[in-house]
Amino acid sequence: MNFVGELAGLATSFFFALTSIIFASTGRMVGSQVTNRVRLIFALLYLVVLNLILFREPLPLSAESSRWIWLGLSGVIGLSLGDAFYFQSLVSVGPRLGSLLLSLAPIFGSIIAWIFFGETLTALQITGIVLALAGIAWVVMSHVEPPDTPLGHTKRGVFFGMLAGLGQATGLVFSKQGMFGVFSPFQGNVIRILVAVIFIWSLTFLEGKSGATFSALREKPQALRLLALGALVGPVLGVSSSLLAVQHTEIGVASTLMALPPVIILPISYYVLKEKIGWQAVAGTILAIAGVAVLFLA
Repeated sequence: MNFVGELAGLATSFFFALTSIIFASTGRMVGSQVTNRVRLIFALLYLVVLNLILFREPLPLSAESSRWIWLGLSGVIGLSLGDAFYFQSLVSVGPRLGSLLLSLAPIFGSIIAWIFFGETLTALQITGIVLALAGIAWVVMSHVEPPDTPLGHTKRGVFFGMLAGLGQATGLVFSKQGMFGVFSPFQGNVIRILVAVIFIWSLTFLEGKSGATFSALREKPQALRLLALGALVGPVLGVSSSLLAVQHTEIGVASTLMALPPVIILPISYYVLKEKIGWQAVAGTILAIAGVAVLFLA
């Protein structure tokens, strides 16, 4: 039996789990905003080269204007804003809890699609949403702040994580509108990232923070190498393996396997990052992922 799709789904989760750990590290080195600005530059360079190899054109300039509008809005909301909140959440609460909060994205996405696009939610899907929310709430309530943590640090990280999930969900809904008909996801992704780069760097220059961004990188040159690695692991390897998963297995199975980064990060957080993890955090994480699985498989 061919398990290419299933293996690709697991690989996607591994790549995205690794990306969360890398960007949590760079966020603590140079700040979450610098992380977001610079990794988008690297991701754009990688995808331009990839599109040049696959389609003989670095950017899909012949694509319809409606695609550029929807995918551009998706890039601004999902990549510029949503990921900015996600990286701040990673800095505040770490990759384990931060990646789990990002599991809210499919829940937000289902609700947005139900409200604005008339997609229905079955009783089983609603059950999955309730299970996922209960699991995430359990993990959040069991989280214990270290003694030297500033007041409200975890609450702020949880709030940013929720905003990240909402941003990613909204971005994906807009992406779906822009990916009508026959259009390569690689071409769609490069449009999203290009518009996100233009938006976030225009904002950076207007706020006068471009100099501070480059100064932070000069002070921490090791962060630049990690940012280049993280951008390769996530937008290139992670997205490519996710496309392979969807192509070779059912979407419900692929989506469930791709929702496993919080579970993969658990042993890494415990053995490598030396984070104290109670049984409540493990049980809540498993419950949350089970809820996401029910939502997708339903």
